[in-house]
Amino acid sequence: MDLDRILTRAASGWTDGSGPQADIVVSTRVRLARNLASKPFPHRMDGSSLEHLLAEVETAVEHLNEREKWSPFQLLRLEDMHDLDRRVLVEKHLVSLNLIAEPVGRAVVLRDDEMVSVMVNEEDHLRLQCLFPGLQLEEAWVAASGLDDCLEEQLGYAFSESRGYLTCCPTNTGTGLRASVMLHLPALIMAQGAGRVLSAINKLGLVVRGLYGEGTQAAGNLFQISNQVTLGHSEEDVIRNLHGIARQVVDQEARARRALMKEAPLQLEDRIGRAYGILSHARVLSGDEALKLWSDVRLGVDLGLLTDMPRAALNELIVSSCPCFLQRQAGRELASAECDALRAEIIRKTFTKNG
Repeated sequence: MDLDRILTRAASGWTDGSGPQADIVVSTRVRLARNLASKPFPHRMDGSSLEHLLAEVETAVEHLNEREKWSPFQLLRLEDMHDLDRRVLVEKHLVSLNLIAEPVGRAVVLRDDEMVSVMVNEEDHLRLQCLFPGLQLEEAWVAASGLDDCLEEQLGYAFSESRGYLTCCPTNTGTGLRASVMLHLPALIMAQGAGRVLSAINKLGLVVRGLYGEGTQAAGNLFQISNQVTLGHSEEDVIRNLHGIARQVVDQEARARRALMKEAPLQLEDRIGRAYGILSHARVLSGDEALKLWSDVRLGVDLGLLTDMPRAALNELIVSSCPCFLQRQAGRELASAECDALRAEIIRKTFTKNG
């Protein structure tokens, strides 16, 4: 696996625009928190202990790579990377901010397509992640469970018959499962119906977050919906419940889109056309403005009003317009104004290539 290729390409498996309900659901994520038995949680481990655990995981990865189904995986040590490279991994949704906060003794295990990964020594010893395009909760859960079984053969997990998998944070104890879907909801926002829908989701025991998960705000009309409870519910129940609610939100967004097309088609086409024109020609774009306009263009593509722009190319712009990715492309740190100029240039080239 070529680390430089990972850090310089915006495309990942989850950005390819495929999968069920891909016009509204950008991606699906299933994450499992696991800890090794008889070892303290990462925040209680010293440097030597962290390195020992990394060595155990590296051996387990070697066994994974002996199985054709799972290869190729590679363990990448964060302390061997430049800080900018670590932040690019965050922008690509491959690691968390928490993992890169203290890189010593931390690592990420990546599969070549970037759809399957494992964070090592984050809040828990292992955070397994499957990140798929579209609404594929069941498929992501099956993949995560299969990877979990393979790793458990080599690494003894901390497990209680009464409490389930033991985790650093009590809210993850039980199944250790966090599942989420990233939805693009521009029509609900335009129709001012998003607040009602998202409020109802919170009352159903789910949580709504922004583009980068916990502690982030929604941008580009992108929202992540995930489960809150992991104790007392089976994995299948969590997946089934989230899938059902996600489908309801998808249906509400689809109805709102149909209503916009019926009640104000000219205004909608004008808004989408203006966004397309700005992104095609702008010389300076802030991150917030780019995502706002991106949302309008993405809606135009999904409604069939724009036929030349592939959905995958638009999804890749979520990553390629991020500040750290831009600086990695430039090969140096950039001032804010330089970032805005390079962002506009990359977006223009994308539109020229696909327009």
